[in-house]
Amino acid sequence: MHENFAWWRFGILYQIYPRSFQDSNGDGVGDLRGVIERLPYLRELGVDALWLSPIFPSPMEDFGYDIADYTGIDPVFGSLNDFDALVVAAHDLGLKIVLDLVPNHTSDRHPWFIESRSSRANAKRDWYIWRDPKGEGGPPNNWLSEFGGSTWEFDADTGQYYYHAFLRSQPDLNWRNHDVRRAMHDVMRFWLRRGVDGFRVDVMWHLIKDDLLRDNPPNPDFISGQQPYQQLIPLYSADRPEVHEIVAEMRRVIDEFDDRVLIGEIYLPLDKLVTYYGRDLAGAHLPFNFALISTPWNARTIAKLVGDYEAALPAGAWPNWVLGNHDRQRIASRVGGDQARIAAMLLLTLRGTPTLYYGDEIGMPQVEIRPDQVRDPWEKNVPGLGVGRDGCRTPMQWDSTLYAGFSTAAPWLPLDRNFGADNVAIERHDTGSMLSLYRALIRLRSERPELALGTYKLVSIAEALLVFEREHQDQRSLVALNFGCVSAEFDAAGLHGQILLSTFMDRQGEAIPKRLALRASEGLVVGLLG
Repeated sequence: MHENFAWWRFGILYQIYPRSFQDSNGDGVGDLRGVIERLPYLRELGVDALWLSPIFPSPMEDFGYDIADYTGIDPVFGSLNDFDALVVAAHDLGLKIVLDLVPNHTSDRHPWFIESRSSRANAKRDWYIWRDPKGEGGPPNNWLSEFGGSTWEFDADTGQYYYHAFLRSQPDLNWRNHDVRRAMHDVMRFWLRRGVDGFRVDVMWHLIKDDLLRDNPPNPDFISGQQPYQQLIPLYSADRPEVHEIVAEMRRVIDEFDDRVLIGEIYLPLDKLVTYYGRDLAGAHLPFNFALISTPWNARTIAKLVGDYEAALPAGAWPNWVLGNHDRQRIASRVGGDQARIAAMLLLTLRGTPTLYYGDEIGMPQVEIRPDQVRDPWEKNVPGLGVGRDGCRTPMQWDSTLYAGFSTAAPWLPLDRNFGADNVAIERHDTGSMLSLYRALIRLRSERPELALGTYKLVSIAEALLVFEREHQDQRSLVALNFGCVSAEFDAAGLHGQILLSTFMDRQGEAIPKRLALRASEGLVVGLLG
């Protein structure tokens, strides 16, 4: 059924945080050989592509998002030979590999920045954003770092400030410099030639800044307790009009190779997000849609979100949905209990490419991190605001052995205290488990073309019940999701078919009556006839 569609349209992405997936050498940190070891599990799960968070050489001050060499592998993860072996092994199993590219900034230990800060006259000085002090020696403008404090760091040796949107050890590249663009395009080609199937581009909307570096305006909606950088509206420091030219150039590099994908990390409202598809869809194939992560968890709000997104999409653009990632609280803890099953069914039955976050398929929760266990620099910079990301980055729970089958040594982050009961080994053999539900949903999606490729139509929204239909050619499925804590009914008069799957895994084959009953927090996929 997929012959005429790119793999990233019908496929399912699975994000791996490599430090926490599988440790092969007993140092408590996951690595590439560990990923290779677990590829059969991913094939069994039924996903189509692995997105790997950064694996490049790095001081690890932001755990790989501070890159010191774009064309190498950090020794903690292995070697280039290990990476090549991963690509071959994954492709042999029919799995794609997507790398996390971080082109907005480098580590301050990258050779480019070492050269740039060595002298105002250095040829790479303009590869980064340097400016003279303003007034009595203060920073050039009022911009604030997402990780706390000013975005400007003074360099005493050269008497200028450099710009960093995140940590001071992550200086931003100057994408107005065409040598920077060419260098990053060459980085992309280096990995594409090694067989990489595409890139997820980190903070794509940050890539270019206002040429005049104007002050950002104050945020009138800021309230005490929010993250400090939210005091300002990032009007001039992000989402500038010129960014679309940069994305289009990246896409042209991607298009030099067959069957590759360009994905953009973009935290913006829907009307701005969809502009990253580019003019004539020549931008990102998939500007990541994170709206489900922050949307209030109720039927009416989610129905409106889906409708607004579908309406905002440019003609021919392919949608996508994300429920969790390495920066946000885990879905099992966000929605709780059986609603995590509703979330799984929603993600895997909406129109568009779904992205799973490792461990969500077994219901891994947000793990409580004690103050002495904190590793995340964001939490260290702005403590007490709950921005710490360590709790969603804990090791994958494979089995009930001492370190959950992740490692033979104490892992770099603590395990959830319930890992002995909630792990792959146990859930694999439990027909009612979260893992069994994910596997059934993924299998159903692969068997029913309407769930992978069909149109979306809202059928009903009432109280806590969301009902929509997917249709492709002559096949139709109805999806009914009860977001409530009490039972609900849907008027199915005139509809004929049978239940294909319940989130409780116990009603398969049941013919639908005139009034379709759902238990509290139950979701159903119904195959329709006629």
